Amino acid sequence: MPKILVIIPAWNEEEAIGATIAEVVAELPEVDLIVVDDGSTDRTVEVAEAAGARVLSLPYNLGVGGAMRCGYNYAQLFGYDQAIQLDADGQHDPRNVRTVLAGLEHANISIGARFAGRGDYEVRGPRKWAMSMLAGIVSSLAKTKLTDITSGFRAADRVAIAQYVKHYPVEYLGDTVDSLVVAIRSGLTVTQVPVEMRPRRAGTPSNNPYKAAIYLFRSMFALLVALTRRPVKLTDEENAK
Repeated sequence: MPKILVIIPAWNEEEAIGATIAEVVAELPEVDLIVVDDGSTDRTVEVAEAAGARVLSLPYNLGVGGAMRCGYNYAQLFGYDQAIQLDADGQHDPRNVRTVLAGLEHANISIGARFAGRGDYEVRGPRKWAMSMLAGIVSSLAKTKLTDITSGFRAADRVAIAQYVKHYPVEYLGDTVDSLVVAIRSGLTVTQVPVEMRPRRAGTPSNNPYKAAIYLFRSMFALLVALTRRPVKLTDEENAK
């Protein structure tokens, strides 16, 4: 079996992280799990450790991109064959992890897509426009249909892990849009599998129109930045893994 690592980035998720870890451990006893604490100021670290997770603590908040870069470095350092990201708030169902990982049988990156025929998750307004436009552009780059390129529920094989270690941006939306575009332009292949998205265990999702407009602007800016970055060259050894 491949050596698999589940990476959970967390920032002030004390209310949800314990239940999320318990669910992963119960559903996926064969995988390893780390929580990357992104400079939390609440009890995220204590709750995660009490739930049995290994925790890597960043000294201050870097954002999801910085936390995931740390997680992928850990994955490469300890020789994992596959790594998959799960959100700490419980929206990503651990029962779908094996499905997302199965996509790595024919691609370097597998995305758990919310808009691919399963579940009832939907978005409206500027956020929907941005997601649709981004998906169309990135699909043309990847030469395959992608409907949810901003999904954080994604898996990477050894080649993708090596590419992420060399380039995994920390900017807003860089962890989803930028990382994917640079990976594609560097020669990596991408696929998607349908998954359901669940409600957050804690906290309130934002439906603010002003924030949705900002999301639209930032997502398009992230795409433009990604298209200007140079592809990341991997060594022959990294490409052969």
